[in-house]
Amino acid sequence: MARLGLFAVAIAAAALAGCASMDRDDRGEVPLNGKILSEMSEKGMTPEDPIMIRIYKQESEMEVWKRTTRGTYALLKTYPMCRWSGKLGPKTREGDRQAPEGFYSVSRAQLNPRSQYYLSFNLGYPNELESALGYTGSALMVHGACTSAGCYAMTNDGVQEIYALAREALRGGQESFQVQALPFRMTPANFAAHRNDPNMAFWRNLQEGTEYFDLTRKPPVVTACAGRYRFSPQASPADAALAPLGACPADPDSVEMAQRIQQRQIAETAQMVAVAAANPAVAAPYVDGGMHPTFREVLRRSGPEKLAALTSGKIPVSQPTAALADPYGGPATTTQ
Repeated sequence: MARLGLFAVAIAAAALAGCASMDRDDRGEVPLNGKILSEMSEKGMTPEDPIMIRIYKQESEMEVWKRTTRGTYALLKTYPMCRWSGKLGPKTREGDRQAPEGFYSVSRAQLNPRSQYYLSFNLGYPNELESALGYTGSALMVHGACTSAGCYAMTNDGVQEIYALAREALRGGQESFQVQALPFRMTPANFAAHRNDPNMAFWRNLQEGTEYFDLTRKPPVVTACAGRYRFSPQASPADAALAPLGACPADPDSVEMAQRIQQRQIAETAQMVAVAAANPAVAAPYVDGGMHPTFREVLRRSGPEKLAALTSGKIPVSQPTAALADPYGGPATTTQ
């Protein structure tokens, strides 16, 4: 019996050791480094200040914006994206390999410190509007590594810093942060280039939200009605009665902002017409996603194994041939 008792104690100790080993997996608790803390300080930000994220598919870049002491948001840092899959346009069904486009809200519960792709957070696709439209899919993430099947892969190092920025903002009191996932930077040149794309009306709706932010430097309140996103300066009790496919009510608080956005879009449309007159529209290629030029160059020169070693350890780069065929890959503009 004594031997059996000792054996049981040994088994229990081993089990506890195993749990302790798991508990020492602290990748989700890695502190922000001195460089990013210094950049925050110079811009009037603290780690606890709220954040907002913008994703640009075509440019394969992600921006982290942060609230400053002035109460408005400023760009903190731009990160090169290692891999996204699908093509420009929204995700509509499970298995289409599309990385989603739209407005998403990420709370603390959506952070995953034990992701198989190092660290990750769930975008919350499908959101309320997408669910009402019948779109399907699940577990659409921003994560580490350099592989994607509908997600945005930022490399292990990149997601570690982005995750820490999100973690500290949420711990600082932000209930959730907004993610604006966009097909491209909302410029007249890009709209002109894609003017024949069937997603144009959807992209113009997304542009309303980005224009709102550009004018106010504050994330808009996002709701949905009439099958599209609706943007307003602040939450209202009437928002609870909105139905994603129902009629949009009049919103006096948004009239002035809507007029300012319309004026901007009229001016940008004039620029778009001028650009379109000199440049042909691009086709909508499907080559399974894209990759930032900084990573494409490593892939081209050294191959997928080297890129995987640099970005994600043992996890292979997804569809490396397709990544090299990315029609939007251009000169490198950002570094991590």
